[in-house]
Amino acid sequence: MTTDEHSCCTPPHEVMTGALRPEPAPGPAERPVERPAQGRRRANTPASLTGSSLESGENDGGTPTTGPAGRHGIEQATVPRQLFRMGDADGAGNPGDGETPVHEVWLDAFSIDATTVTNAAFARFVAETGYHTESELFGYSAVFHLALEADVDDVVGQPPQTPWWLGVRGADWAHPAGPRSSLTGLAEHPVVQVSWNDALAYCAWAGRRLPTEAEWECAARGGLAGARYPWGDEWQAGKRCNIWQGRFPAVNTLADGWLSTAPVREFQPNGYGLWQSVGNVWEWCADWWAEGYYAASPARNPAGPATGEQRSMRGGSYLCHDSYCNRYRNSARASNTPDSAAGNVGFRTVALA
Repeated sequence: MTTDEHSCCTPPHEVMTGALRPEPAPGPAERPVERPAQGRRRANTPASLTGSSLESGENDGGTPTTGPAGRHGIEQATVPRQLFRMGDADGAGNPGDGETPVHEVWLDAFSIDATTVTNAAFARFVAETGYHTESELFGYSAVFHLALEADVDDVVGQPPQTPWWLGVRGADWAHPAGPRSSLTGLAEHPVVQVSWNDALAYCAWAGRRLPTEAEWECAARGGLAGARYPWGDEWQAGKRCNIWQGRFPAVNTLADGWLSTAPVREFQPNGYGLWQSVGNVWEWCADWWAEGYYAASPARNPAGPATGEQRSMRGGSYLCHDSYCNRYRNSARASNTPDSAAGNVGFRTVALA
């Protein structure tokens, strides 16, 4: 399998349209985060997400632990130092995804977000910095066809290899399903339509970093050695995580209650206290992607290859289904270009170390 086949999970932005040819968006190093005057709020930041309680760092069930005045505002889970076995232990992996060989990895202790970064947290970042995501700069992003909230004229592309994805003008983090959508009622859902570069900019603001693939997998396992899922090896349809239920990509029975994203504290946390490390949204990791990395991976705190073209993602999303993509597993891997975003891609962070 080539990394192009990961586009069934999250398509690279350049395949989403043949009509728009935007200039490449500058990366975070070229457009540093600027702090606007106090009290200024970006015009398109949802007012419902920038109230006094959220601006002060309060969070339902969350305990701010880093940054001035609880800037990040996401509850932390502690992962103890340990030696763990990383990779696909039962042969469920996709050929070419690079989930083998299973190998021992030593990790120092770290703290990681108990949930993915929420719309409320990302709105604080945008309100304080005036940051524009890459989806906004490109002018379009990828939306799943059944979630679309846009006029027909806003659809600017439909990749023939993955026709369930639509390139939609005006889709961005504040309008995740298209220009007719909003974040009303979604404050505690994961932020989506964010690229790897956007996630990195958020981390710089919050005093955080993205997890390495090794850190992410160790945390997702929750202390269960070799388990397929965060809760063990047995699957319970509709009861453990948010993936596709029904006949993909046309019929979703909503057995788990959700067509697209679910709140970040839906279902149950794993043994380390992480919520929804599989399903719901893909999560960006720090590493460059390489299919054969595990064969040469350092034994202690591996940080991925030194160079690459795509960045790694973990955890699967609400679009995963056994009929075409079973990547909602602890060891599953995927990748995308660092400037790409989609309606099923988010991230969580770890403390600086």
